[in-house]
Amino acid sequence: MTARPSKYVGVFAALVLILVPAPLPAARPPSAISASIQPSLADVLEDVTPAVVNIAVRSRAPAETNPLYNDPFFRRYFNLPEQQQQRLSAGSGVIVDADKGYILTNHHVVADAGEIAVTLKDRRRFTAELVGSDESTDIALLKIDAEKLKALPLGDSNALRVGDTVVAIGNPFGLGQTVTSGIVSALGRGGINVEGYEDFIQTDASINPGNSGGALVTADGLLVGVNTAIIAPAGGNVGIGFAVPIAMASAVMEQLIEHGEVRRGRIGISVQDLTPDLAEALSIEENYGAVVGSVEQDSPAAQAGLQAGDVITAVNDRKITGSADLRNRVGLAPVGSEVEIEYLRDRVRKTVTMRIEPDETIAKSGSMSSRLDGAEFQDAAGNVVVSSVEDGSAAARAGLRMGDVIVAANRRPIATVAELETALTNASGTIVLDLFRAGSKHVLVIR
Repeated sequence: MTARPSKYVGVFAALVLILVPAPLPAARPPSAISASIQPSLADVLEDVTPAVVNIAVRSRAPAETNPLYNDPFFRRYFNLPEQQQQRLSAGSGVIVDADKGYILTNHHVVADAGEIAVTLKDRRRFTAELVGSDESTDIALLKIDAEKLKALPLGDSNALRVGDTVVAIGNPFGLGQTVTSGIVSALGRGGINVEGYEDFIQTDASINPGNSGGALVTADGLLVGVNTAIIAPAGGNVGIGFAVPIAMASAVMEQLIEHGEVRRGRIGISVQDLTPDLAEALSIEENYGAVVGSVEQDSPAAQAGLQAGDVITAVNDRKITGSADLRNRVGLAPVGSEVEIEYLRDRVRKTVTMRIEPDETIAKSGSMSSRLDGAEFQDAAGNVVVSSVEDGSAAARAGLRMGDVIVAANRRPIATVAELETALTNASGTIVLDLFRAGSKHVLVIR
């Protein structure tokens, strides 16, 4: 007799299907999950960090010239003070040419260096040669003789936009190579160093002491700046750091390689920023540019036909943001090269080409007044800048400081060194200088 299946078998099978859970999808490894949730800069940094180096600078205070001073017995016998010890400071640098061993860093990192040591990420250590240094842009160029170097490719700092992601790489506080990230906070910053050539990139990527000379890199691994300064009341990071754009650093580097120094150029004009009031007075719609205040006789600008009141809007097809931008562009152009200047006159756009001539407008104080002995003055974009002051000189004792911007002498407005010289020549009484220092106006009375 054949047994019939129970009427409950079908019901039981259905229950089994309901109670048995469906198989779970295969779990992804943790690395895959994190990569899909948040992008990482690890691959880019692995490629670029070998190009950022540590720089150690050993400097010695000026030593006595008599060789007997180096004899410890002689020093003890005559009770001479101990020699000052060598000072060691640290900074950062970035390799920009692997074949030639060129390294960009800051001028202030290697200033007065007796010996410069470069340590690579792979811990190889080399003594570096100082090719040249430029205080006005705070850029210096070193050279090492080494193989298997990694150089950072250069980006276009002129194409940066506020909000772009950037990474700062350096050696903060001597801790060793450190990476911080942030964004471009602002562009074209100035006023940090009055007598300098400034066009800083501002970033909130943490930059601390020791980061100076390090790399500011885009998210795709291109060098766009050389970290140079911070604003911090206590010397630490507060989210305001500055970097020299690589476009400016590259122009300085080319001159340092060719001449060992930067030979600045000029076209013979004084300029001021185009303000909304000036734009309205000149009946132009542009909100950028530099207004020509005066044109020197027989200068390249005069020969090209520029006139007072012209508004310069571009140099070599690149817009001019203001007088400081124009000064940077002309001052760092190679002497003897030609530049194309675009300007507006009576709302008509014109273009001229002129040759850059050497800037020989630096004047010493000797021909002005003995009370300013020890100071040197230089024309700078419609102003007179104190380019140097010797320690202990008459000018230093009078209160003059390097970087002061003189706008008037004995209540007479001045725009050039020649005008300052005329105002002070044969001045026998009190000298009154109106000047700006660190963004504040001062009146200096010299008796």
